[in-house]
Amino acid sequence: MIKSNHKRSFLDHIPHAITLLFVIILVVTGLTYIIPAGTYERVLLEGRNAVVPGSYKTITSTPISFLDMFRAIPLGFKTAAEVIFIVFAGAIMFYFMETSNAIENSIGTLVKKLGKKRKYSIIVIMTFVYGFLGVSVGYENNIALIPIAAVLSIALGGDLILAAGMSVGAMTIGFGLSPINPYTIGTGHKIAELPIFSGALLRSALCFSALSFMAYYNIRYFKKIKAYPEKSLGKGLDTNNLDLSKPIKDYSISLRNWLVLLVFTGALVMIIYGVFNFNWFINELSAIFLIVALACGVINRMSATAMSNALLNAVSMAAPGAFMVGFASTIKILMEMGNIGDTISYELANLLQDLPLYASAIGMSLSQSVINFFIPSGSGQALATLPVMLPLGQSLGLTQQTSILAFQIGDGLSNLVNPTLGGLIAMLSMCRVPIDRWIRFIFPVFLTLLVFSFSALIIAVATNYS
Repeated sequence: MIKSNHKRSFLDHIPHAITLLFVIILVVTGLTYIIPAGTYERVLLEGRNAVVPGSYKTITSTPISFLDMFRAIPLGFKTAAEVIFIVFAGAIMFYFMETSNAIENSIGTLVKKLGKKRKYSIIVIMTFVYGFLGVSVGYENNIALIPIAAVLSIALGGDLILAAGMSVGAMTIGFGLSPINPYTIGTGHKIAELPIFSGALLRSALCFSALSFMAYYNIRYFKKIKAYPEKSLGKGLDTNNLDLSKPIKDYSISLRNWLVLLVFTGALVMIIYGVFNFNWFINELSAIFLIVALACGVINRMSATAMSNALLNAVSMAAPGAFMVGFASTIKILMEMGNIGDTISYELANLLQDLPLYASAIGMSLSQSVINFFIPSGSGQALATLPVMLPLGQSLGLTQQTSILAFQIGDGLSNLVNPTLGGLIAMLSMCRVPIDRWIRFIFPVFLTLLVFSFSALIIAVATNYS
């Protein structure tokens, strides 16, 4: 037998997504027996609870029993119901659009017009397009656009991992490092009483540079799997209904396809308008997705039975991803049941007090990355930590703007590898990419961007960023 000379890295040992999350559930449950329970006092800030600095106190420990650990699983599904359903709604809409081959014909025609010789340019452009959507529109709001990247990637000769890199990776970076993110930067500036979205120049440069690296990494991965197909991380993933069914030269867009695309485009315009003018969020988006699905069924002249079967087929395909969203939400429930989230935040803040100036800025960012695994919500994390971190940063010699940048980097970049983030799991499921495969692909990007972002953080400290 010939032994492979390939050296396995620790990324090759990442367990299956279900196993990974269950291990985290066990660890969090165990931590409730080790970490003292504690809480901060909270006050309302524009309708949401924000912690009161200096109010931390220990309370009676509430360790989680074996039964309660498993009871937290259905409770997690209950809290994640909206995100779970949008996974189903997005899959239903995409499946109905594909009944007319609208997406396949559109992608096939696009590739025919541009030519496969420009495939690298297409990957770069799409990476920046999805990144811009993350910057300007939001995160889960763009979930309906993820399957388009899947079809496009396969049409270019890539795989589903490349599709996730172009779409999920770019949107996560764009959203996380956005200079106009209302959930992190907006909330942080309100707490610090700074002008909203001030200090945008450094953040914009950091965001653009990070997206440029993501585009480079996507091209590098694409070239690797074209030269060595056996190195594809997407081997064995289901591409049913995503592959092109005929040669590129045979593609064209029919009148029925144009009608479906018109409905879809109109829905996207309506969603963007609703998000910015009526504060639409997940439930409204799910409703629009279902309306688009129904309209596509009518355009395709599907019978009631055909539409019913199509809906159930779409649900069956989306079920694994939807399950993962609910399963990941168990961790948030366990943190609340064990009352250890505030204690972790408090102790991490204390660790920063004795660090040198530059190290304290980087330490603050790293502590936010750790906290993000337990509080996977940008605005929720800002309200839970920044009222403590901002005055602590000032006492260490950091400007408030620098402390908010450290928070943004720690929160935004760790979203790339956060298995407890429901939005990430939901969007990966639309690409049919499990979290374990995703982490193997994106982890080098995460580490590189952390180093690069820490350089920006050092510049912020040196220049008294304000």
